[in-house]
Amino acid sequence: MGQAGPVLHVLAPAPVGGAESVVLALAEGLARRGRPVALACLLGPGEAAHPLPDRARARGLAVEAVHAPARAYLREARAVAALLRRLGADVVHTHGYRADVVGALAARAARVPQVTTAHGFVGGDLRNRFYEWLQIRTARRAAAAVAVSAPIAARYRAAGVRADRIHLIRNAWSGREPLPRAEARRILGLGPDGPVVAWVGRVSREKGADVLLDALARLGATPIQVAFVGDGPERARLAAQAAARGLAGRVRWLGLVPDAGRLLAAFDAFALSSRTEGTPIALLEAMAARLPIAAAAVGGVPDVVGKDEAWLVPPEDPDALAAALGAVFADPAAARARGEAARRRLERELAPDAWLDRHEALYAAVRALGGRGRAA
Repeated sequence: MGQAGPVLHVLAPAPVGGAESVVLALAEGLARRGRPVALACLLGPGEAAHPLPDRARARGLAVEAVHAPARAYLREARAVAALLRRLGADVVHTHGYRADVVGALAARAARVPQVTTAHGFVGGDLRNRFYEWLQIRTARRAAAAVAVSAPIAARYRAAGVRADRIHLIRNAWSGREPLPRAEARRILGLGPDGPVVAWVGRVSREKGADVLLDALARLGATPIQVAFVGDGPERARLAAQAAARGLAGRVRWLGLVPDAGRLLAAFDAFALSSRTEGTPIALLEAMAARLPIAAAAVGGVPDVVGKDEAWLVPPEDPDALAAALGAVFADPAAARARGEAARRRLERELAPDAWLDRHEALYAAVRALGGRGRAA
């Protein structure tokens, strides 16, 4: 049997996000193993300077930017199908609703199987729920549907995706070690004063930055500060809310930070206050940095850390989150012990090699189906 063709990963990237980090880590890991792999980035109006293609090229990955007007799915699909043929790719792996729709059309045209990964379902307004409906509909017809957490796999099953096509593959740590604390603090411009809790993500409702602000207010006159790493539609409103509540001096808005996951050793603890999650990459990066973790028990979080590795709290419960953060700083020895336990569990259960092995096995299975991999 000849060499397998490339896997083409297709995504419409956000500026910085967990899904983008997952795709880069997966593509880079496969490339290190000598497997042919490429990325197609679907870029709309005003996204010509998007950072992801350059980030991928800096890691030695082949990248194609597909530019099209907003919602020009057919044009994008024709471009991706042409790319599949030009590369000789024999699997297309799509990430996110737009890439799923475009990739499904391209896979049909090029007669190659489609793998789709759901990195998370956030619900929300009618438009977003429609996009998620499109994503589920595409998953029903794909050769394989990857779920990054058990709740996502359950959502697939409930929506009628065939059980034999659902593959639970939790996200893994990239294996890239965090930078030393002093260097990370210098890059972020953090002074010696602390303690500082890190929050990393898109500043949008589903990520629950408002819940962490509420928790910080409940901590009273403690010296604890919070640094929000990321940007999004809720940032201006929450910054104004923090100022109105007298929290401005205890909150830092660091914005989008390239390679933020490698800088987490700069902080003294990590908080995850999301309302919904898949298997969050920021959590894995906090585990890699041995940070004490206070996290909402949502999505795949309880499958990654338990009471021995973190302080888990109910979602949307600022009182519980405040109590957890208080416990972190009240007993530094216990906090360090849980941080070390989290790092050990990360290395034991979420290292990249097994994750890459599972994806390679999945690609081999769908290659055997060829263009027949779509459900009827």
